[in-house]
Amino acid sequence: MRHSVKRIAGAPGTGKDIRVSFEFFPPKNPQMEATLTDTINRLSPLSPEFVSVTYGAGGSTKDTSRKTLQTVLATGNTPAAAHITCVGATRDEIDAVVRDFAALGIRRFVALRGDPSGGVGTRYQPHPDGYQNAAHLVAGLKAFGDFDISVAAYPERHPESADLATDLDMLKRKVDNGATRAITQFFFDNDAYERYVERVRRAGIYIPIVPGIVPIHNFSAVRNFASKCGTGIPAWLADRFDGLDQDPHTHSLVAAAVAAEQVFDLVDRGVDDFHFYTMNRPDLVFAICRLIGIRETGEAARRELHAA
Repeated sequence: MRHSVKRIAGAPGTGKDIRVSFEFFPPKNPQMEATLTDTINRLSPLSPEFVSVTYGAGGSTKDTSRKTLQTVLATGNTPAAAHITCVGATRDEIDAVVRDFAALGIRRFVALRGDPSGGVGTRYQPHPDGYQNAAHLVAGLKAFGDFDISVAAYPERHPESADLATDLDMLKRKVDNGATRAITQFFFDNDAYERYVERVRRAGIYIPIVPGIVPIHNFSAVRNFASKCGTGIPAWLADRFDGLDQDPHTHSLVAAAVAAEQVFDLVDRGVDDFHFYTMNRPDLVFAICRLIGIRETGEAARRELHAA
């Protein structure tokens, strides 16, 4: 039996029911495929609510995304969510992918506008025959059936938005069209997340706003990406990783502690759902889940049996 709700043990907020989900991306070569398989096998026993599989602009990873979804579904106990983006594709092309994924048994989607073909920081241009934005895409997905649809949220503002009010308006349009949860861009300032959720609620939006947590495998890479997507890097965080570029062991220990501390603090603020951007690397995510009290289903069953 699959147990989707886990207990935090010995952590701030003891007794809090915690749910986790994970994001994977399709592999680009056989070596990365082996790494992904290891990641799925390592994290699936933690019984996540679901795992999501990313999708390249214009269907550039359609086949490998499909194969990855099949690999996840083959575990037998892990619900899979397929990312779908608007970039570089017509409605007919996107609709065909949705039908194909639904035929596999996919009932969850992550509906995203997607980054422009030139990458983060370049101007987005909708396809003239495509979905215009994520809200339009959510409506298209709902026209197919009663899918569970996640969308994106930005505690520190989308880099292309004029202000947070513009972001909130787009989020409300996505919810009005059928979105069931929002997953945030990664962040490190929990106060910013809390202020954002308060603004979302004041705007009359009541779907879950799930924090997106990124374990820091490489601080320099994360800082570089954060600068492009508008995520702030607090001075204290930079200090934690200062001088650790050539010390991967200590870097990993610090990264696990930082992510666990962030989750503990969010639990204290009333959060009970977390989405981890795994980067197809299981060790840090697995360690963080252990630190916050998540256990493998098999291990939990063995403990219960021995206790009986």
